Amino acid sequence: MANRQNYAAIKELKKQNNLAAGLVSDRFPSVSDIVINMTYFQRGERPVLMVRTVNIVPTSYALFKMDCMIRGCDGGGFDLTSVVVDMVKTRKKVKKGSIDCHGNIDARSADHASIEYEAMIKYK
Repeated sequence: MANRQNYAAIKELKKQNNLAAGLVSDRFPSVSDIVINMTYFQRGERPVLMVRTVNIVPTSYALFKMDCMIRGCDGGGFDLTSVVVDMVKTRKKVKKGSIDCHGNIDARSADHASIEYEAMIKYK
């Protein structure tokens, strides 16, 4: 029963965050399409955890925070909001970089995961 309540609370929080972020078309009216290619890395024997492409259209919510894919990571993730905002401000079309996860796993500090990203924005 507690898991069901936690799930409902998490789902409600996510819904509120989506509404607070607004739509891409409202926040960035000059943008017609955003594509973010990411490669997730983890510490260990097999460093590449996953390769992922996220397509963001004008009707998408303007949330650019990706969860950490490491099980048990508390408070982590990869926030690309500042990357997208900076790109739109300067009308930049492509940007590459990397971000480390700053979450914790089992009371250990971060440095357990990172991503390399390539963000591409098409303008109207």
